[in-house]
Amino acid sequence: MNSKNLKLIVAGFGGQGVLFTGKLLAYAAMLEGREVTCFPSYGAEMRGGTANCTIIISDEMIGSPVVNQPDVLLIMNEASMERFVPKLKSGGLLIMNSSLIKNLPKRQDIEALQIDATGMAEELGSSQIANMIMIGALIAKTGIISVDTVFNALEDIISERKKGIIPVNQTAIKRGLEGINLNNTTVKSQRA
Repeated sequence: MNSKNLKLIVAGFGGQGVLFTGKLLAYAAMLEGREVTCFPSYGAEMRGGTANCTIIISDEMIGSPVVNQPDVLLIMNEASMERFVPKLKSGGLLIMNSSLIKNLPKRQDIEALQIDATGMAEELGSSQIANMIMIGALIAKTGIISVDTVFNALEDIISERKKGIIPVNQTAIKRGLEGINLNNTTVKSQRA
């Protein structure tokens, strides 16, 4: 995987912060001077419906925001895994929330990384920051953007009235980074 160019799909259900994850990653990449596209998609439901976001981060001009075969999937729930894993390119990386996904995909040509994101988030006080743990894991595994840039992006895109949540989001991102970097027991990496 080329760590300078990445085609990514983030998917889950409404309320898991899927669209915010896409916005944060895209904005952070822009802060680093990268070329970026971010294409959100969600069902009519506010919470509980499906949501996904396609992000391309590149050092070169991007011709199309369409991603047929992503390099990486960041998957928050079982239904999203069933929908998007067939699209993941051979040799691609699946980062999955093992709190809500119990079965590994049957594909043998991808790397599957299981993160107990919801469980880790609950340990930090809120299941709503599981997406931040997944972002930390993505950064640790791919190096696509700097964690410091993501922290700066958080400061910029979180509204004034919600600035109080920035520290817990930063802690969750660090937890995701550490889970990968320390080979934490909550993380299992293997060929699917």
